[in-house]
Amino acid sequence: MTMRRGLRMGLVLLTGLTGGRAMAAEACGGGDSAATDTASRIAAIACAEHVLWYAPFIDTNGRLASMRVAEAETLRLRDGATPAWRRVAEYWQGSGVRWPADGLAAEADCQGTSNLPARIALCRTFLVDTPWSAVFVSYVMRRAGVPGFQASARHVDYVRDAGRQPAIGPYRLADPDAAIPAVGDLLCYARVPSQVFGTAGFRQWLGRPFSDALAMHCDIVASITGGQARLVGGNVLQGVTMRILPLNRTGRFWSLPRRTGGEAACSPDNAAACHLSRQDWVALLKLDPTASVPAMSLLPGPVRPAASCCEVCALPMPEGMRRCPTPSPGEPPAGGG
Repeated sequence: MTMRRGLRMGLVLLTGLTGGRAMAAEACGGGDSAATDTASRIAAIACAEHVLWYAPFIDTNGRLASMRVAEAETLRLRDGATPAWRRVAEYWQGSGVRWPADGLAAEADCQGTSNLPARIALCRTFLVDTPWSAVFVSYVMRRAGVPGFQASARHVDYVRDAGRQPAIGPYRLADPDAAIPAVGDLLCYARVPSQVFGTAGFRQWLGRPFSDALAMHCDIVASITGGQARLVGGNVLQGVTMRILPLNRTGRFWSLPRRTGGEAACSPDNAAACHLSRQDWVALLKLDPTASVPAMSLLPGPVRPAASCCEVCALPMPEGMRRCPTPSPGEPPAGGG
């Protein structure tokens, strides 16, 4: 290959990546945080946060197309002023979940005003060690003023509400393969490496009286356009990241990439097995735009109690907190984001 040809190819690749980032940011936008409908407000707030993190996204092939900054870094976000770690702390503080959160050391400084770097380091350690994807969803819902949404640091809490008590909240549990996704919905998967639930298995688990804790993750459907759903999630690859999933002609998800439990491991020698959207998708939470129950997340009073055990624990551990026991094979872990 000549040097001139190599330079041309390099410019083509650079242009493609730059154009991809711009397209991702533009495709996620279009909502209005001051809109009168709940779904548009949810999408606008989620998209604004995504753009703030330089619009990282996972394409339809399950590959990360861009990433500029990570959750605990001091690097500034797109506004040129906010350190990445500080924005994650703001999600916690503005989400409506218990704050200070369990696991946060008493000496930690999450405001960033201390003249003792060790205090800020304690906060940044907490932000790295503690899942915040459910906190991000709760932050978006609270900012959007979603009626009846119960803020939680665990996805399973509002997924359970949607399945068991749909009349008192804004979401209804639906089959992600059968229901048509819309802006403002939540698409969720179970995060149990040793077990694959599937939609039916998850419904069975949810029906058990002891189904309390399950590690999960949910993304917010931010736009439906051009035969694709674009979803935004927090704590996805250490940032606020968009995931692009194809839709079929009826508007349903087209062959959601799923874990089976027996797939080959991702490796440089087996790139076909590498897909960041291949997950145990178990639920689509459908937003009910007619929900008019009180916005509990905006009212004063106690919030939902958090888990009493931790898988990754900050030291010293707060009073009443213990380490979660190691689950037996096939059992879901006790904690989870």
